[in-house]
Amino acid sequence: MKRRDVLAGMALCCIADMVGALSFGVDEGSTLLNPCKARLPERLREHELVRAAWDGLDATQVWDVHAHLLGDGKSGSGCWISPKMHSIFYPQQFLQRTFFENGACAADDDGGLDDSYLARLANLIDEFPAGAGMMLLAFDHTYRADGAKDLSRAAFYVPNRYALNVAKRFPTRFRAVASVHPYRGDALTALADAKREGAVAVKWLPSAMGIDPASPHCDKFYEALTLHDLPLITHAGKERAVKGAHEQHFGNPLRLRRALDHGVRVIVAHCASMGEDRDLDRGPNGKYVACFELFERLMNDSRYEKNLLADISATPQTNRAAVIEKIIERDHWHLRLLNGTDYPLPGVIPLFSVDGLVERGWLSKSEGAVMKEIREYNPVLFDFVLKRTLRIHGKRMGNTIFETARHFRFGSVSPQM
Repeated sequence: MKRRDVLAGMALCCIADMVGALSFGVDEGSTLLNPCKARLPERLREHELVRAAWDGLDATQVWDVHAHLLGDGKSGSGCWISPKMHSIFYPQQFLQRTFFENGACAADDDGGLDDSYLARLANLIDEFPAGAGMMLLAFDHTYRADGAKDLSRAAFYVPNRYALNVAKRFPTRFRAVASVHPYRGDALTALADAKREGAVAVKWLPSAMGIDPASPHCDKFYEALTLHDLPLITHAGKERAVKGAHEQHFGNPLRLRRALDHGVRVIVAHCASMGEDRDLDRGPNGKYVACFELFERLMNDSRYEKNLLADISATPQTNRAAVIEKIIERDHWHLRLLNGTDYPLPGVIPLFSVDGLVERGWLSKSEGAVMKEIREYNPVLFDFVLKRTLRIHGKRMGNTIFETARHFRFGSVSPQM
């Protein structure tokens, strides 16, 4: 047997792991891979569901707060992807990268990933009304508690400088979200530099980056965040898309109390909508409960009404959709919820089941058919129109969830010369 056949066999044997990680499932009439169709045809662009999605919204306030940049650095961007994600000997990570790149319709070829990823993203957002845009996330390296960079456990890297430069190239469509690991020796300087250059928030993925939000190592960083008036967008709940350091317990929502008690404006990504973790309020060996339940406890704590928010990115995914009903029902939360896509994940076809949402009665069959067709051309618009169309017991997500710009100090961005 040839070596390539052995490797292919290994990959096939591990597809079950990938299925578990991404909750595979393909809708009727859909393909496994993103077909990456070009411009949205006029019949969809002017469809009544698309027009209705914008009813009552000020497009200049509609900014996706959770969209990832990705690259391989071939353009000089400084971006980096772990070699494990390119190795068949790490089949789950290899397949995840493959699906993420396909979801973004980006070519990992001799020309490099940077330019093709950004070109596709710019084309997608250009199909939105003038004034609407996306906040693009940088992504820092993994670090150890002693401040040393840990590339062996890192997943990928998107420098602040690259995200800021992209925002300057497209000042009407993009803003940059910096990513600074608090254990870095230069963390406070890096944060101040990012703020000065136009960053509107900071992004963490604690389990992948190796950040314990409850550690005293973060205290000075939290003080700096409040000083610079920068919100912290941080993942909570189980993380399945990016392995990295794989410290899942760092995603416990209750570990964010330390930041909240410092006065940091914390935006909990995905409403902590997946997985279970220990109820630390009952001690270090407290029973495991749903992460969403722990998040809900924080949201209902009057001490955090002013500085605890959450984004709803990825919540329509099959493995998170159960919380959508709770999000819609808790309309007293809506002023504190922000829309995001978690791009490129809306383009990863198996992650979403439109048919499943139809079966729940949250979409009509005809609406579902339109959603699936929009997705083939523009997954970002698909995510937006889907969330705007969902109805549960006659209720839907409030307009304020989508008018997110009010939560950030955008200021002006000088175009890059």
